[in-house]
Amino acid sequence: MAVRPQEEFDPDYGPSGARDKEAEPEFHPYHHPAAGWGAAKSVTRFLAREQEAIAGPHAILKMNHEDGGFDCPGCAWPDDMKGLHLDICENGIKHVAWEMTHKRVDREFFAAHTVSELSRWSEFDLENQGRLTEPMSYDPDTDKYVPISWQEAFELVGRTLRELDDPNQAAYYTSGRLGNEATFLYQLLARELGTNNLPDCSNMCHEASGRALQAAIGTGKGTADLVDWETTDALFILGVNAASNAPRMLTALVEASKRGAQIVHINPLVEAAARRAIIPHDFAQMATFHATPTSTLNLQPRIGGDMALLRGMSKVVLEEARSDPKAIDDEFIERHTSGFDDYRVLCEHTSWTEIERQSGVEVADIRKAARIYGDADRSIISWCLGVTQHEQGVDTVREIVNLLLLRGNLGREGAGPSPVRGHSNVQGNRTCGIDHRPTTEFLDRMAQVCEFDPPREHGLDTVSAIDAMHAGKVKVFVGMGGNFASAAPDTAYTVDALRRCDLTVQVSTKLNRSHLVHGARAVILPCLGRTEKDEQRGGIQETSVEDSMSMVHLSRGMRKPASPHLMSEPAIIAGIARAALPDSATPWQYYIEDYDRIRDTMAHVLDGFEDFNRRVRLPLGFRIRQPARELVFLTPSGRAEFSTAALPDLTRDPGQLTLTTMRSHDQWNTTIYSDSDRYRGVKNLRTLIFMNAEDMRERGLEQFDEVDITSIARDGSTRSVHNYKVIPYAIPLGCAAGYMPEMNVLCAIGDYSTQSDQPIMKNLTVTVQRSNRLSDK
Repeated sequence: MAVRPQEEFDPDYGPSGARDKEAEPEFHPYHHPAAGWGAAKSVTRFLAREQEAIAGPHAILKMNHEDGGFDCPGCAWPDDMKGLHLDICENGIKHVAWEMTHKRVDREFFAAHTVSELSRWSEFDLENQGRLTEPMSYDPDTDKYVPISWQEAFELVGRTLRELDDPNQAAYYTSGRLGNEATFLYQLLARELGTNNLPDCSNMCHEASGRALQAAIGTGKGTADLVDWETTDALFILGVNAASNAPRMLTALVEASKRGAQIVHINPLVEAAARRAIIPHDFAQMATFHATPTSTLNLQPRIGGDMALLRGMSKVVLEEARSDPKAIDDEFIERHTSGFDDYRVLCEHTSWTEIERQSGVEVADIRKAARIYGDADRSIISWCLGVTQHEQGVDTVREIVNLLLLRGNLGREGAGPSPVRGHSNVQGNRTCGIDHRPTTEFLDRMAQVCEFDPPREHGLDTVSAIDAMHAGKVKVFVGMGGNFASAAPDTAYTVDALRRCDLTVQVSTKLNRSHLVHGARAVILPCLGRTEKDEQRGGIQETSVEDSMSMVHLSRGMRKPASPHLMSEPAIIAGIARAALPDSATPWQYYIEDYDRIRDTMAHVLDGFEDFNRRVRLPLGFRIRQPARELVFLTPSGRAEFSTAALPDLTRDPGQLTLTTMRSHDQWNTTIYSDSDRYRGVKNLRTLIFMNAEDMRERGLEQFDEVDITSIARDGSTRSVHNYKVIPYAIPLGCAAGYMPEMNVLCAIGDYSTQSDQPIMKNLTVTVQRSNRLSDK
């Protein structure tokens, strides 16, 4: 393996590093059910590897329990409403075991390794070293992290923040793993310091969903809940790889299939969850190897073609309405919507030729999906990043709402829009104040309850924060969880931006890339994990989280902390606040002694959190009120709004492909568990590109040939990765796919949606050609 200095970021090497060069890559198309015995075997091997064969199963039995358990730190899928005690999945178990590892990254580890050396390690190798144990500070003289006391760390951070010329010279990022109480304190800290610079992972994933739903129905969240999923007649799943990204959704899909609901999957790749599944806690299925179909119909639009496909479905529904008055819900449309006539004209004037060209799906197949929708009394449309990380992400989500409105699929059981949030409590972060564009109403309540004047000017989102760091306008970066350097777009640019900071602060559980891509000064502040006991003066504390369907419930850690020197995230935030705001009237230490006190304040500031402490202790917690579910639309017109956006032109120049980034199955966000992807049949390989076999033939390529991939940004600039292996896959002609974070380098910082400001990581223009340089085998 070639050795590269820390200062050089080489996209060939990639942010997740090289795989084991001794293991040859393999590809065998996957034809087995999702989950089932494959998941069981994978979990068993993983627990053995992490030396958690005894403690792991015990902790797992407490995960997602309403009685004294902790919330899974993985995905945000809701807990089973019937109190199922095995409401778990393969990735959730891996996530918990990864956190509970016995391995430790202590002062001896840092004394033995320079940052330059660690920078050459892979993402897997960094996190695989184990849990961080005490605060560390970067020493530029030795190029090593050295121990620092908590008080010294707080004073360093606090003094630096106090001495900034402008509070907007700091940015406060969160990955979404924070509990609601820590989230509230974090945004309170930033705003009391005088800034709304609160970029978060939503800026990179579901920002388009929030903006679209807010414009269409007056709420930034979906209206469907788990009961709706259990009673709907038809499910339409767009841009979601459920088996990997929201594995507990498999249970809902299997149960829907068993009761006769129709399930349509719309995705450029037909993923394992879109075929059939065996739910591991269904012992009868496991014993008999009996798999349940999880789809009625699979449609494969070209990347970004969802909007045209949805427009085609609406066109069919409106055509049917000419002869069948029941095809649309005239009463609902008249009483509760605005803009229907314009939308009907738009659909009529959009030709089938254009719909077929832009969607990449034949008209006959679009009609099949529309027929399923038209025959269903109640329908849910669900989506994830395959819909949002595009230039037209907002328009596409609004097209989803258009289709739902035609048949009154809103405000009644078994119907509605249902975005799938990928990370536990990412939705709660936004609810509890992590928003660079806060509403006037929220700031007014904050001012009244917390007795200070919060800043009113909008702050920086993720892309603009990176730009500001790169330009020297943001000098301090605080990362609350996550792995910002690897998760963000345009990796080389982001790395350079972070290194231009005066101070970088990372609050983390495990070592990752972002600790090695640091400012002139840097501190690592190790925090408790979701599984660990959080003991404060008032006793063992609980934190609350919000799932992707707006249910808020408590999470209580049950394990001894990995180190006696760890602090909870609320305590870390309060420690920074006391040092940065010595004259603050906010009772920071009082809050940390008992988190009920934080919740009492939250109850007066946040809509829907009234009587918070009592309601969150109810069985399964409580659901935040969704006005649109009650047909109360907080839009300017007071009605649900039809959208009339034009279809985007998705055609590419000859020789170009549209590339989407995605996760492998054995991965959670930027955490890599292995170099394999069971559900796509890949083993021992991450630096790859999936391509249509015809596109490969045009370029004279065969399986495992090494290729160079070059992205072409809007401004004409290019970025390349080299010596990636090509794999033929069932993906539409002109489309390709590869893994993040390795391919994040290809997404230019300027390639973000003008509708949502999200990086368009699912819609990159690339060229692929045989490699012309030697690999480092």
